[in-house]
Amino acid sequence: MFNLIEKVKDVNPLVLHYTNNVTINDCANITLALGASPLMSFSYEEVEDIVKIANSVVINIGTMNSELLNLYLIAGKVANKYKKPVILDPVGVFATEARTNLTNKLLNEVKFDVVKGNIAEIKFIGGFDVKGKGVDSFDDETDCTEIIKKVAKKLECVVAATGKTDIITDGDSVYKINNGTKKLKGITGTGCMSASLIASFLGCDKNTLECATMGILTMSLCGELADSQNPAIGSFKVNLMDEVYSLNVDKLNTYAKIEELVLA
Repeated sequence: MFNLIEKVKDVNPLVLHYTNNVTINDCANITLALGASPLMSFSYEEVEDIVKIANSVVINIGTMNSELLNLYLIAGKVANKYKKPVILDPVGVFATEARTNLTNKLLNEVKFDVVKGNIAEIKFIGGFDVKGKGVDSFDDETDCTEIIKKVAKKLECVVAATGKTDIITDGDSVYKINNGTKKLKGITGTGCMSASLIASFLGCDKNTLECATMGILTMSLCGELADSQNPAIGSFKVNLMDEVYSLNVDKLNTYAKIEELVLA
């Protein structure tokens, strides 16, 4: 799995983003730092042409814009039409009725390869009670592996749930990642950037579970390495981008804290 870090640089996949305008620049830069190519669009007119040439597609609902709600749906359907891997980031799905309704509509009408969110967002989508506010999760107290597994089976896709321990599962096999740092919550967009990382790996390999795991591991591990000298938050953000840029198989073998479970 770790060799995907080299494969993404060799393939240089084109990652199409339909994402929010708060973190769009960071998502573009993290995609570049990993070795993929970002492409951003808010246009209805070019959906067909642009999805056709992309290697993967990100749909992120972080900034709710009434004029773009149908665009997400169209983009997802076109991605399915051309068999492009597509990832959903249902940011703040539990925050408002509008976000909940949009997410449900997307899940009902688009076949997603990966759904990525924090623990609370994933639990909410699965119909479980959550502890959260806005886009933030306070749902990290207990091991949610079995719950996340159930959500993955319900959605029939890979689910990546981020938290103190990250959980990535297709409903059977499970990867748990114990890298990370609290500072990742101190800058906006690390969740959105994680979706970009997942999509970058998805754009160069067909093993969806491993691609999703590598995307989450890249963010968690690089965050941990970026915080090794306890920098101030601004320097931490710069360090994070540098660590993603310099990540390689040797670093992954040395520092990754990853556990694989088979829950048949």
